[in-house]
Amino acid sequence: MPLMSAARAHRGTADFTLEKTEIPEPGPGEVLIKVAAAGLAPSIPKLLALGAFRHLPTTPGHEIAGTVTAVGPDADEALTGRRVRVHPTLSCRACRFCRTDREQLCAESAMIGHAAFGKGELKLYARYHDGGLAEYVRVPAWLVDELPDNVSFEVGAKVHDLGNAVRALKCAALPAAGSLIVTAATGTMGVATVKLARHFGAGRLVLVGRSAERLEAVRALAGPVPAETVALEELGEDWGTDGALTGRLRALLPEGADAAIDYLPAGPGSGQTAAAVGAAGTFVHMGGNGAPFPLSLRDLMHDCLRIVGTRNCTRADTAAVLGLLASGQLTAEELITHRYPLTEVNAAVAAMLGRTEPIWMAVVHP
Repeated sequence: MPLMSAARAHRGTADFTLEKTEIPEPGPGEVLIKVAAAGLAPSIPKLLALGAFRHLPTTPGHEIAGTVTAVGPDADEALTGRRVRVHPTLSCRACRFCRTDREQLCAESAMIGHAAFGKGELKLYARYHDGGLAEYVRVPAWLVDELPDNVSFEVGAKVHDLGNAVRALKCAALPAAGSLIVTAATGTMGVATVKLARHFGAGRLVLVGRSAERLEAVRALAGPVPAETVALEELGEDWGTDGALTGRLRALLPEGADAAIDYLPAGPGSGQTAAAVGAAGTFVHMGGNGAPFPLSLRDLMHDCLRIVGTRNCTRADTAAVLGLLASGQLTAEELITHRYPLTEVNAAVAAMLGRTEPIWMAVVHP
């Protein structure tokens, strides 16, 4: 059997090992993709440590773009040679969640090259747990989307993150020209949301992040939408307990924001941001923050607030991204700030987690 290079995750270690493995053969309804670009996400090492990757050793990498090189029986032969991206969410496609654009809640929900989330048998995940940090990947043909000619493989690999931002923006349900707070605005999801906000009703943005310098760079992504910034480093050492973040946001938006999209993974910033949402507004959380939430049910009732938790995009969300990219209404090349060869995957992960330099989106070229 011919061999390929792959970055493999093993039990008991946070580092990936570069190994030679067999190139998989596509079976019925499957395609084989030569990977041109695979996205990196900081969630991979965190979920590995939590045991959410059910099959080890495995090849991580859920953000995949490349060229179809072979198709199995019952797959469309016309896909051979096509430039594609992979929608990584595995699901049953028949339950009430799958039928209503909520496949991330399916009992069979898992992600190619990533973690398992569902409570079912996860039979698809057992076959397709290997992902895109390799020269080739085998996936179900029904999870392949053709890339528009004007979309690079790098952007194609990161369509999933852009789709996550679309999911959050849809949940925010902004009124026309609405005001929107985005936290962790200098991270991958933050920059994706800033870039897409104009297409989902935003008329004013307030961007929250650690560094004033890094926030200034992100502000340019807002395009014609006015954007202001709030740097946590400028709020004082006690901002987490004295409510300084809420105070600064309320100074900028005295009536409160129409919506806030929160990507903070920990700490008091999420709660303080929620307190800056105005009457009839919406607070969307997609950061996995386990800190206590300060708003009471009385607060929600009195101000008619909506609190929305969401995770992972759906096929409809990524279809919206591909449509915007194909039409030229959205460009995203500038979001790809870091590129690594497969041999440097561990250095790439360390750079993402260390945050010593601003990384918006990172891709690996196998």
